[in-house]
Amino acid sequence: MALTYLTRSLRRRPVRPPESGIARRKSIWERAHLDPWLLLMLLILMVAGLGVLYSASGQNMDAVIAQGSRFLVAVVVMLVLAQMTPTTLLRWAPLVYGASLLMLVAVELVGDMGMGAQRWLTIPGVVRFQPSELMKLAMPLMVAAWLSRRELPPRWYDLLVCGVLIGVPVLLIARQPDLGTSLLVTSAAVFVVLLAGLSWRFIAFLLVLAASALPLLWMNLHNYQRQRVLTFLNPESDPLGSGWNIIQSTTAIGSGGVWGKGWLQGTQSQLEFLPERHTDFIVAVLGEEFGLVGMLVVLVLYLMIVTRGLWLAAGAHDTFGRLLAGSIILTFFIYVFVNVGMVSGILPVVGVPLPLVSYGGTSSVTLLAGFGILMSIHGHRRLLPR
Repeated sequence: MALTYLTRSLRRRPVRPPESGIARRKSIWERAHLDPWLLLMLLILMVAGLGVLYSASGQNMDAVIAQGSRFLVAVVVMLVLAQMTPTTLLRWAPLVYGASLLMLVAVELVGDMGMGAQRWLTIPGVVRFQPSELMKLAMPLMVAAWLSRRELPPRWYDLLVCGVLIGVPVLLIARQPDLGTSLLVTSAAVFVVLLAGLSWRFIAFLLVLAASALPLLWMNLHNYQRQRVLTFLNPESDPLGSGWNIIQSTTAIGSGGVWGKGWLQGTQSQLEFLPERHTDFIVAVLGEEFGLVGMLVVLVLYLMIVTRGLWLAAGAHDTFGRLLAGSIILTFFIYVFVNVGMVSGILPVVGVPLPLVSYGGTSSVTLLAGFGILMSIHGHRRLLPR
């Protein structure tokens, strides 16, 4: 229902709030363009994530300190972006998209290899990062900027341009190869297009078109990606090989029961049966040590963040703000849904981290940067686009 309201709200014309005879004194949160409830929930999630990471990393304090440092950088980025007006974001959208696209090309030419993939750029002595993570923000930013200047719902020409804007970077990311990130970047852009007011008939046509392209997609998948899909359908077909990850993760979650085995007491994780336990499969550590109750608490926290984000997005006073904010929070939901789904065995493993809980630097910065943009759109909602 929230998504339907957000889509319909795009057709409202922006209206300036009535002037009041008595000027209301702004709170510190309004002056800082921050939403205190959303900020509080994000901080709680990050603190909880550090606790789970301490256990998942084998009580490695260095990993926790490194992640905490990245969180601090990410929070600073979020606070800075919250001060930028939507008008500034709209003006910078082509520059951010172009720079991200050039970095993806640089990855293709001179990127660093790691675990069989070429995904990273290194600035010697400064930082090593994944440009594909930046595209998760640059993509919806650019598509929202394009559609906000067009008549809605979008026409065929507008959708064709969106297809080009989406297709080029997604193909570059898929070549790295990084199927999980390419799907997230695509979903971020698709949410913008859907929120622009596409008819259900056109959406049905796109779904049929996507389904008809599945055989072509299958033929172009790498061997290990095909194996992931086959393993998802039948993990027991290769229990000591490709099925090991999903079998161990579901075993860990199931062994936790209702209340869990206790913090630092998980056998699957502490005895290193569970692979990638501090990154993609960290939710299995959560389920084993804190049980069904602990998982539900974290999932409810995620749901509260998504609900608050949709409420903030629906309150934006211009088309660009609603499109961009709606895409950011819905993509965050996809992050959570895909990670929990793949670890629990209801989705294929595609390498998507659990937001603000899994170990990772660029991902954390990108996620909190998105929330900074969301708070900017809400905090500057009385400023109409020039």
